[in-house]
Amino acid sequence: MRILLTTDTHLPKRAKVLPGRLLSEIDAADAVVHAGDWVDVATLDLFEARARQLVGVYGNNDGPALRARLPEVARVELAGVRFAVVHETGAATGRERRCAARFPDADVLVFGHSHIPWDTTAETGLRLLNPGSPTDRRRQPRHTYMTVTADAGRLVDVELHGLDRPA
Repeated sequence: MRILLTTDTHLPKRAKVLPGRLLSEIDAADAVVHAGDWVDVATLDLFEARARQLVGVYGNNDGPALRARLPEVARVELAGVRFAVVHETGAATGRERRCAARFPDADVLVFGHSHIPWDTTAETGLRLLNPGSPTDRRRQPRHTYMTVTADAGRLVDVELHGLDRPA
């Protein structure tokens, strides 16, 4: 199962539209996970219309309309892999320990907020993934998103993809 991971799209504040390559990935993915900061309800509508399966949460920049439609934390099992999704995880220092304690029943935690890609594994085996942002790279060299392949209860591939500047 091919899964697209994205977060911090921040439309229309950071970009007017999503990058074309990200839209193609939404169409091609078996499931899409968005870890919050959509900012615009139209962006959620777009993802819902295009994704075969969408798992999303709200972020700190998402207002009442998005919070009414999305949870703060989402959990889903995809191809036997137990995912948890949340926008914020706090400071980088101690992140693995804190998240492993908060999500003991998850195999993978997808998060956002920092716009900085992250891929580590806690001592408990929890994999922590932040795909960065496809529209606001902050101090990173490129805008980013991730794809993962899940099969028979494990991740068999995790790839960070760089993007050119969105419109």
